Amino acid sequence: MSLRSRLFLVILVPLLLVSVLLGVWRYSVAQRTSEQLFDRSLLAAALAISRDVTVSEGDALSPSARALISDAGGGEVFYHVTGPGGIYVTGYAYPPSFSGRISDDGPHFFVADYRGERVRVLRMSETTTIDNLTGKTVVTVWQRVSDRQAFATELARRAVILIAGLMAALAVVVWFGVAIGLRPLLGLHDAIARRSPNDLSVIQRPVPAEVSGIVATLNRLLGQVEDSIDAHKAFISDAAHQLRNPASALLSLAETLPAVHDPAERQQRERELIDAARNAAHLTEQLLRAERLHHGGLPLMERFDLNAMAERVCADQAPAVLARDIDFTYEPQGEPVFVQGDTVLLGEALANLIDNALKHGGPRMTEIIVSIRSCGTFAEVLVCDDGRGIPSDKVDVAFRRFGQLGTNQGSGLGLAIVQDIACKHNGDVKSLDVAQGACIRMRLALRAM
Repeated sequence: MSLRSRLFLVILVPLLLVSVLLGVWRYSVAQRTSEQLFDRSLLAAALAISRDVTVSEGDALSPSARALISDAGGGEVFYHVTGPGGIYVTGYAYPPSFSGRISDDGPHFFVADYRGERVRVLRMSETTTIDNLTGKTVVTVWQRVSDRQAFATELARRAVILIAGLMAALAVVVWFGVAIGLRPLLGLHDAIARRSPNDLSVIQRPVPAEVSGIVATLNRLLGQVEDSIDAHKAFISDAAHQLRNPASALLSLAETLPAVHDPAERQQRERELIDAARNAAHLTEQLLRAERLHHGGLPLMERFDLNAMAERVCADQAPAVLARDIDFTYEPQGEPVFVQGDTVLLGEALANLIDNALKHGGPRMTEIIVSIRSCGTFAEVLVCDDGRGIPSDKVDVAFRRFGQLGTNQGSGLGLAIVQDIACKHNGDVKSLDVAQGACIRMRLALRAM
């Protein structure tokens, strides 16, 4: 269903319901109005008859009284008059019967059956003198109820016709009014439809205030998409640059290997080729991991002991560290340190910190210490070494993608991956100031028991 149709229904349906209620109310009002009008006409007829009977002393009604009775309310009016002592004076011989008592303080209205029809009756009495006889004169006038209902129905019908005409005119106005009101949205749709896929610029078309929030959100989304595309482009460019050197090294080693005939030199070249292939595979794996972390979803969160995870990672990394003749120490917290997170990703983060220390600690580095501790509401993983360290003015470069502090081996992705993993777990990574070497701290929120 189109927005125009939705708005049309939203506006018109309540108005239709209101019009139905208004029609019902108008019909009830018409009935009450007709009752009041007809009752007043009966009263006028009764007063006129009573006056004529008194003036003429019981003779026939005057022409003016008969004319008033004929015009008494849009329907036939019947009357019956008795004089003092109940003597019949004029009118129809048999009036509608009434079992109650007629009061002397005014006219009395009631509904009765008269010759198989429902009639509205007015009966009133007053003291009069006719032919020297003084007594009660009773005037009874009545009218068919069907005449009254027909009059009320006609009033209601006219009101319904008027309401229906107004609703039809309103429906036309609403239909075309909604179309005019939606014209800015249609113009916005056409402007966006004419854009090319490469045009992510801000929408500057004037729109109504009710739509400005949508346009602002769309502009913000376009900006985020453009930033994401730029980040992808930058990543592809950096990745291509980083992979070019390992690929060239592999190609050069592979091309020179067939020309080497000396067994010792050939074995040396093969080891170099294997190392180059291993470095290229490691770089490719880091590139893919960094991209998945940067644009992937939320990690699988579970509660675990950080001590146990760190002990497993240190056991896996120990052979590589000890092979470099470097002291490797693991210092767990004395009690369990529970955190909420993905054990695989956090294990990779710790492995990257240890690998980063190995690659960039320098030839004079003699030890690496991994420690776990809790501080307030946080758990901290620290990887410290006594190597060359990170200059304070180069910390931002070290945590940047492909950031290189010198000509050291490595892709410049290790710390960037660790930072992305910590951010996925609502934590942070920081390089602490130490007297010698480097100390990287990864902080995570503690998980209560």
